[in-house]
Amino acid sequence: MSDVCVILAAGRSQRMGAQKLLLDLCGRTPLERALAAASAFPTIAVVAPDLAPHVAKNPNLSVIVNAQPERGMAHSLALADAAVLDPDAALVVLLADMPLVDEALVRRMAEARGEADVAYPVRAGIGGHPVVFGPRPRSAIASLEESDTLRGLRDDPRWRRVEVAIDTDGPFLDVDTPEEFGRLGARLSSGSGTPG
Repeated sequence: MSDVCVILAAGRSQRMGAQKLLLDLCGRTPLERALAAASAFPTIAVVAPDLAPHVAKNPNLSVIVNAQPERGMAHSLALADAAVLDPDAALVVLLADMPLVDEALVRRMAEARGEADVAYPVRAGIGGHPVVFGPRPRSAIASLEESDTLRGLRDDPRWRRVEVAIDTDGPFLDVDTPEEFGRLGARLSSGSGTPG
């Protein structure tokens, strides 16, 4: 049994006004940061069509173009799940607009799942990312409503969950607007943007 990282990067960046995953954030784009965070695992990146040319080729990486990003996150996850042929593999799901998620955090979540169905970071009762879905919740991905977020699958009462207490911002901070992007850039430039 192995884990496969899934990077969801097919959003339309409407609030940013530009493709946020290609903006420079202290020398690396959010897309590059997500790929680096997943680099210890076989990885599937589900990307919007405009992102596909910007994904560096890597033998450990498969790229799926989601030509219908308006169908939502559950559709992107279903595309990735269908590409993972091993039914016993767990999916470690990262959102590409969370640039403080790093490789150490990805490894920690993958290891935390153990024999449980789902593992994810938590702070003050709030769940974060990445979320690890084992074989049982994976079997439900294909039947998700396309408008669903990952939260419904994560919190399904059928699953045995592991919540990992994390007190830093990495699992919880995303960037959706120019203001959020600017604040994070200033924070990283000052050296105070601690990942994980």
